[in-house]
Amino acid sequence: MYLLVNILGIIVYLAIALLFSKKKREINWKSTGIVLVLNLVIAWILTSFSWGRDAVQAAADGFNWLVQVAYTGINFALPNWVTPEFGGTAKSMNFVTSSLLPILLIVPLFDILTYIGFLPWVIKWIGRGLSAITGQPKFESFFSVEMMFLGNTEALAVSRLQIQSMRAERNVTIALMSMSCITASIVGAYTQMVPGNYVLTAIPLNILNAIIITNILNPVSVSKEEDTIAKMGGSTDNGAAEADGLEENGKKEPFFSFLGDSILGAGRLILIIAANVIAFVALAALIDKVLGLFNPWLSLEHILGIIMFPFAWLMGLDVDHAFQFAQYMGTKLVTNEFVVMGKIAPTIHDVAKYGAHYQAQLTVFLTSFANFSTTGMIIGAFKGLANKEANNLISKNVGYMLLSGILVSLMSAGIVGLFVW
Repeated sequence: MYLLVNILGIIVYLAIALLFSKKKREINWKSTGIVLVLNLVIAWILTSFSWGRDAVQAAADGFNWLVQVAYTGINFALPNWVTPEFGGTAKSMNFVTSSLLPILLIVPLFDILTYIGFLPWVIKWIGRGLSAITGQPKFESFFSVEMMFLGNTEALAVSRLQIQSMRAERNVTIALMSMSCITASIVGAYTQMVPGNYVLTAIPLNILNAIIITNILNPVSVSKEEDTIAKMGGSTDNGAAEADGLEENGKKEPFFSFLGDSILGAGRLILIIAANVIAFVALAALIDKVLGLFNPWLSLEHILGIIMFPFAWLMGLDVDHAFQFAQYMGTKLVTNEFVVMGKIAPTIHDVAKYGAHYQAQLTVFLTSFANFSTTGMIIGAFKGLANKEANNLISKNVGYMLLSGILVSLMSAGIVGLFVW
């Protein structure tokens, strides 16, 4: 029965996208069908075959290994923050030490791979293959892969020339897709809190579901003449130059200058995440206190749980788990994924308590930047990249941006749930 509900849920999520579609007659159903089948095949391979599970687990272990290496540097500067297992003296590690400070190693590592040209090469060929298989426009395929590695605002910066040359309608599609990414450089932080194998499984599924949902919500016909790729990366504009380590004159920035900027950028990212988590947790607690004045039962999580319950139940969960899942879903959308991951970290690894189906779906749902604050980040990024017409159109579609992010997360979690019980 629960499997049938799970299947029904996926159909309902797609139906919601169709219901809100801007141009139902222009939807490319052939391409959408191909991407959906590819999505199911990848989820099946990564969850149902031992070699697929081993590959994902190996990738997750690789990120965990990088995090452990990062603890060496943290221990040198702050030994009383690191546990004896990694050479320190602390009894336990707090959220900042265990999950955020390793970003100081992982971000520069990915930036180095970009500097030497390896990461752009991977993005180019994966994007090209995805476009050939799915029949999607070349840039939309490239962008979906870019944001998997670089994150939404970074991928937008690298793609400045393309964004400036595209129609406003296509820029809306890019804005919708930007709601469903994560940054590869903070995957290590996720894998310290929730099962890493499902985090890594969510990444390719989010890419494909972003293509599916945006193709339904905002279908745009792209002619052969229009389906071109502007020079990405090596342009001389500021946004792209910063991403690829190029100076304004187009020459390569000295490596150690580039590395220094990368480390400082990682530090700013840690401060931004920590500030957001502290502020959102405190604001949520304040709201709960105020609501409690009216009724002790009232809380932000309970209200969000009621709103999101139908969508959680369609994951194929029993009522109790569905209500709990719905509360986490709502909290994530109002705050961010780190807030929820921090709450569930002590218990989510206990399969006996929650079940593999719940564990997999919750982890996958959380693995994205889809929340209210991300809409502001994306609109702000476009302000410095696109023309006034595109900016105005994107600003009018904030609701669609949030809907796109929610539906992609629901689709990814629902599809994984088909194969994990």
